[in-house]
Amino acid sequence: MSKKQPLTRKQKRLLKKRRRRRILFGIEIFILLILIAGVFIYAKLGKMNFTSLDFSKIGVNSGVSNNKVMKGYTTIGLIGLDGRDGELKSGARSDTMIIASINNDTKKVKLVSVYRDTYLRIGEDSEGNGQYDRANAAYAKGGPEQFLSMLNTNLDLNVTDFVSVDFQAVAEAVELLGGIDVELKEEEVVHLNNYCVETSKVTGMDYTPLKKTAGVHHLNGVQTVAYARIRYTAGNDFRRAARQREVIYKIVEKAKNADVATLSKILDKVFPNIYTSFSKAEILQMGMSMLSYDIEDQTGFPFDHLYGQRVKDAVGIDVVLPVTLESNVIKLHEFLYPEDSYVPSDEVKTYSQ
Repeated sequence: MSKKQPLTRKQKRLLKKRRRRRILFGIEIFILLILIAGVFIYAKLGKMNFTSLDFSKIGVNSGVSNNKVMKGYTTIGLIGLDGRDGELKSGARSDTMIIASINNDTKKVKLVSVYRDTYLRIGEDSEGNGQYDRANAAYAKGGPEQFLSMLNTNLDLNVTDFVSVDFQAVAEAVELLGGIDVELKEEEVVHLNNYCVETSKVTGMDYTPLKKTAGVHHLNGVQTVAYARIRYTAGNDFRRAARQREVIYKIVEKAKNADVATLSKILDKVFPNIYTSFSKAEILQMGMSMLSYDIEDQTGFPFDHLYGQRVKDAVGIDVVLPVTLESNVIKLHEFLYPEDSYVPSDEVKTYSQ
């Protein structure tokens, strides 16, 4: 058996060049595919509803905008609207209010549900006096600016962007993804079927009532929205907020494994039901990185509270009272932006009192 002759220097140089060309060609193909995907998504963005925020209406507490730890994160206000007639801009109460914090280095995401009945300072009256009400009233009264201002001033945040969606967007997305699997208790099945009646009318989408049995059920779009709306079980609104975060997690995981054709259909159906302050370029940049995002942890705010309280400003309505707002804000910052010790602003201390 003859031995292979060693390569000459010239042959080695030629071989290296060929390998380099293959690598460069592979990189060029990869870049081209990314650009094609970017143009594809960008073309769909015209269906979305965009707005420029009036930052003169959005409050930020003293010292918060200069917080170095928070600058390492992208923090977004996510809003699920209880809208019946496409009220994306204002007028509808925000049934779902979630703070999404993205670590810019690790791409890890943390979600915090602000319970809709949380009693907070939602704005000021014409004389500059603080107005206190349930948190979900802020968006209905003053749109995204008042919603963001409510988050920032009560929780010592500096959220400058939002995304709001209605029932239709969630139902359409889940439907096109082929549904999601959720483990249900028997009482949840009963309430889910009841909520499906109205949800089906609002969305114009069909469903089949579930059998009244506990266990894992496969939910379509209408059923998923109905599941996320349930509040008449043990845990009340606290459990409902957990269901909403669960739905988001399952939708994200399914979308990661969806094919291009499915994602294209989702963009066509869902984008018209989205209202946001992000620009097309920002959404494109985030969309290209979406597959690298992971939901790391989730919780609800306030951590410590009294439930079922009646207050004079909200006659006849049970609210969730943070106990105290100041201590809850400290816990929130420890969760979102891990640091040794956080000192709330003077504004939060005042609202807490």
